[in-house]
Amino acid sequence: MSLEVYVSITGLQVRRVWHIPSFWIHAVRSMNQARRAPGNISADARTINGVHHTLSVWTDRAAMKAFLTAGPHLEAMRLFPRIATGKVVGFRAQEVPDWSQVHAIWVERGRVV
Repeated sequence: MSLEVYVSITGLQVRRVWHIPSFWIHAVRSMNQARRAPGNISADARTINGVHHTLSVWTDRAAMKAFLTAGPHLEAMRLFPRIATGKVVGFRAQEVPDWSQVHAIWVERGRVV
């Protein structure tokens, strides 16, 4: 039996071309934070069909929430409504989805933020 983990998938689209530099500054800072965060197992990002996705895996939801509400990621969330649109989905899983599944999961199960 596999160990259960918490999977978080985000998908963001930049509102305007002039928001791209700000988006990437915050995205890189947030990804670096995630990779160092307590409870993070893995964090990665890819662009699929024009959507900037993240796939992060955590020991549990509490670890993900602690990351979500602190540091560079909190700053990015405050800026987000002005520069991007998107959806998020998080769930407990025995297996981590691979990148071939991420976009479909996001489309089907994502919640607009």
